[in-house]
Amino acid sequence: MEPEISKDQHVEKLIHECEKGNVMYQEMLYKHFYGYSLSICRLYTYSNDEAVSILNDSFLKVFSSVQKKKYNLEIPFKFWLRKIIINTAIDYYRKNLKHNNHLNIDEIHHIESNNLSVLDNLKAQDIINLLDQLPELHRMVFNLYEIQGYSHNEISVKLSIAESSSRVFLTRAKTKLKVLINKNF
Repeated sequence: MEPEISKDQHVEKLIHECEKGNVMYQEMLYKHFYGYSLSICRLYTYSNDEAVSILNDSFLKVFSSVQKKKYNLEIPFKFWLRKIIINTAIDYYRKNLKHNNHLNIDEIHHIESNNLSVLDNLKAQDIINLLDQLPELHRMVFNLYEIQGYSHNEISVKLSIAESSSRVFLTRAKTKLKVLINKNF
């Protein structure tokens, strides 16, 4: 009977085999992190198809980097993968920027909701549906700042916008989300 290996050892074995270009192990690594990766991708897109496209592009970068031995086993793989996914999503956004419709939110009435129980009862799909209603740049800034923990300075560099614009887009995203929550829930 073979001794059991930990998840970290399993991932290390998958990565080691991916270094050799072993397609079967690439598929196993892809499947192992599929759900985790797709959940990150979905935060940055309006559809599952776009999310899967970003996910696939991300894994192509992962496999290429692993084969070129650019991945350092000292860094947790999940952290490294998340960074690649976020950067790929930003690249996707930039590439498709000319196709995006930007909505200006000039006048939104400030609505305060003291009823936190509404937020407690939201399901993940409800939150995704709310995020889907934000303009793309607002959604991108909201995700990078509130979910991924980037600073406004880091966001400004990643998205090639002014730091003050990052703050404005975050404020507008939060305001729009409050309006949508009050309207829908």
